Amino acid sequence: MERGLLWLPLLVVFFWLVISGKREYQKVEVYKVWAEQFDNAKYDIYAVLGKKGDLITWGKPTPKGIINENIFSLSTVEKINVTIKNKLVDYDNLPVKGDANLQFLCSDNEIINIPFTDINLAIKWLNYLQKFMK
Repeated sequence: MERGLLWLPLLVVFFWLVISGKREYQKVEVYKVWAEQFDNAKYDIYAVLGKKGDLITWGKPTPKGIINENIFSLSTVEKINVTIKNKLVDYDNLPVKGDANLQFLCSDNEIINIPFTDINLAIKWLNYLQKFMK
């Protein structure tokens, strides 16, 4: 009886891991289909991002598809920054960890923040997108 009580939590954790892994796999598969339409795209647990021409499309990945999809043009963007907790990143003194945002400052005073789990990936996208700005 005691052995059964010891194994029950492990069994629950195992099933939780299986279900979580299946959901993440489904998100990635949906993303692969979604990303085919873009010149360049990225998947992140927080957001997906795609670039085609001068249009940027981003949204939140789910197992059933991309939700909260937004589109904007790079021609309306005046500046792109990388921020962590709404503070600009010091490129000479990068933090090792932390969730970053790619922040787009648009000409109509709109601010668009696209979340990234990896600071270095956010900086790579910043450098990549700056090539296409006016």
